[in-house]
Amino acid sequence: MVGISDPPLAGTRILSVEQYGAGPFASMYLADMGAEVIKIESPATGGDSSRASGPHFLGDGDSHFFQTFNLGKKSLDLDLRAPRGKEVLHRLVGTADVVMNNLRGDLPGKLGLTYADLSPHNPRVVCTHLSGYGRVGERATWPSYDYLMQAEAGYLSLTGEPDGPMTRMGLSIVDYITGITTAFALTAALVGALRTGKGRDVDVTLYDVAMHQLTYPATWYLNEGDVVARRPRSGHPSVVPCETYPTADGHIFVMCVLPKFWIQLCQILGLPDLPEDPRFATPRDRFDNRDALAALLDAAFGQQSTAHWMGKLAGRVPAAPVLTMPEALDNPYFARTEGIQSIDHPDRPGLRVLSSPIRLDGERARATPAPKRGADTDAVLRSAGFLDDDIAALRAEKVI
Repeated sequence: MVGISDPPLAGTRILSVEQYGAGPFASMYLADMGAEVIKIESPATGGDSSRASGPHFLGDGDSHFFQTFNLGKKSLDLDLRAPRGKEVLHRLVGTADVVMNNLRGDLPGKLGLTYADLSPHNPRVVCTHLSGYGRVGERATWPSYDYLMQAEAGYLSLTGEPDGPMTRMGLSIVDYITGITTAFALTAALVGALRTGKGRDVDVTLYDVAMHQLTYPATWYLNEGDVVARRPRSGHPSVVPCETYPTADGHIFVMCVLPKFWIQLCQILGLPDLPEDPRFATPRDRFDNRDALAALLDAAFGQQSTAHWMGKLAGRVPAAPVLTMPEALDNPYFARTEGIQSIDHPDRPGLRVLSSPIRLDGERARATPAPKRGADTDAVLRSAGFLDDDIAALRAEKVI
């Protein structure tokens, strides 16, 4: 973790058999916290497939996509399917605190990445498995992706306008939430291993996380048979006003979750008598008469620009402008909070990337570029006791 003194995971070594999105997203959070994250990439397959994910590339075997999920890591070329590759892994496990992967559910067992496989070489190692559906059961061999989880977990049915088609979220949100869940679970297990001297297997699946994120709509359905439906204007299922409103030049999202915000909103909009209107007196009244209320609020908001209303509402009523992605990234407030930083990438000096959302002692970590494939192979092997002749032999055998 560059720029942060005494980062909390300094001295923690994580071996990660990972590629593409969810797994690398998880381990990047750990790298942000100071862990030494070593990506294990297969020389036979060209390494992490996201190195070839376009449309924007950074020299051979690198891309904007790859950099997004792999900042601050090291890369080790190692063929885990080769017998000598497994021997190398076992030596490295003796130096590691965690071995994680985001492979298909049946592969960790085949590649020897479980606690049963690795504990003889290090009884305190935490073996973390991020998969689509888990390592056991009828779907263990199924490939999986975020969009599939959004489909099966009901997200598409909850997203979009009521009279429009079902819609996925614009980002791979299940991948990202699963990555964060994995980072948390791994860290919790690591604390336990440090306390007891005994590691374990930790399993997190995209499917389980996607379903768990159904939260209170799931509780409502499971206990009352209440089915949450899509609401107009991306509105809240039970709170009004809590939705988007058109302004003179765009849209604004307002959330009057508490009565005091509703009263303030009416005063700011020049509608001070509206809270006394019997149609809108209680939260239930406002919900039942949503269309009538929307017509009144639309007329008021439509008289001025989004910036005007944000100037009036900011800090008094929860509100946000509805921005495009470019507008969000170019937002001066985002710049003032140091949400973007530049890294010294060898093929693209000044490459701009998003900053870690975590601050320690008020500071964000400074990112370093994601590694070229195999860039740290020799150094990592030497740290585990391999001699130069050993490394040369492994390279000749195409194990590394």
